[in-house]
Amino acid sequence: MNFNRIKFAIIFLLSCIILSEVMAIETPEYTLIKKENGFEIRQYESMIIATTQVQSEYRNATSIGFRRIANYIFGGNATGMNIEMTAPVFTNTPDSQEIYEIQFVMPSEHSIKDLPKPNTDNVSIKRVNLGKTAVLRFGGWATRDRASHYKNELRDLLYANGYKTNRAYMVAQYNSPWAIPPFRKNEIIVQID
Repeated sequence: MNFNRIKFAIIFLLSCIILSEVMAIETPEYTLIKKENGFEIRQYESMIIATTQVQSEYRNATSIGFRRIANYIFGGNATGMNIEMTAPVFTNTPDSQEIYEIQFVMPSEHSIKDLPKPNTDNVSIKRVNLGKTAVLRFGGWATRDRASHYKNELRDLLYANGYKTNRAYMVAQYNSPWAIPPFRKNEIIVQID
């Protein structure tokens, strides 16, 4: 009995530490326009991203893409600059072509001019504007099957509510790989008209 309480307390404390770590990470600025039944409509500010493209199956592509960009922000760049990690990591949702674009949002304190050039040609820096989006939140792991399921759920909700999309759907993952499933935050995001 006493051992179970200690084990529970340790798991609870570690979860709190992980959650507080996640909550302290910078995320992109947006304005909540409307809460619909099951999803949100948001207006995002423009942001600077580091991006890479990987052709492979979903899990492998996201892992390779994450490592490429992590290398960039942890000093794998022309000046050796360390760049703060932000959240989320964006990836386009799984599709039959198996070509994925993985994106890290750069901290808002940086401009394109002051960000160093990546040491590799397969990472690039650019400004993007998501603009008006529809967003569906889900927990747990953002596996290929779960991302596809929630993309389809959002697509159906948008259709039922008369919204039209104008870009590819993206998966936004907010947590570090070691965050346990009950505390994970993910979203499916798509630009809308």
